[in-house]
Amino acid sequence: MQVENRVKELVEEKIADRPDLFIVSIRMLKSGVLEILLDGDSGIPIADCVAVSRHVGFHLEEENVIENAYRLEVSSPGVDSPLVLVRQYEKNIGRDIRIKLEDGTKREGKLVAITSEAVTIEEKVKEKGKKAELKEAIFPLNQIQETKVLISFK
Repeated sequence: MQVENRVKELVEEKIADRPDLFIVSIRMLKSGVLEILLDGDSGIPIADCVAVSRHVGFHLEEENVIENAYRLEVSSPGVDSPLVLVRQYEKNIGRDIRIKLEDGTKREGKLVAITSEAVTIEEKVKEKGKKAELKEAIFPLNQIQETKVLISFK
C-alpha cells in the first residue's frame, strides 16, 4: 500500500495546477503492472498521461520505491470501465447508463443527477396497456454494484 500512497502523492503533485484532472485509481497489480487511471472533467489528453508517466517514473526510479521489475501504465479508464467516483458521474450527466444493483437487478436510463449519496436516472417505464413514460428513479450509491455508460452510435 505504501507504493500506491507514494504514487498518489506524485500524481497529485504533477496535476496540482490542473484542477480539471483527477485520479480514478492507482493499483499495483500482482503481474507487476503499476496502473494509474486518470480522468478529466472534459476527458484527458494523452499528453497529460505522458507527463504524469514521466514524472512518476522518474521519481520512483530516483527514490527506488519499487524493488522488483514493474511496468508503469498511465491512461484513462476505458469506455467499458465502470464509474467509481461521483466526479465521473457528474461528467456523464445527460448520457445513458446501466446500473447494476446489489440485488442483481439492472436498470437503464439517462443520468440526470448525482449527489454524494444517490444517482437519479430518467428511465422509460411501460405499464400494461399504456404508452411508455419517462419517470425518474433514484438509487442510493450504497446499493449500486456497478454503473457503466452505454455507448451510442447515433
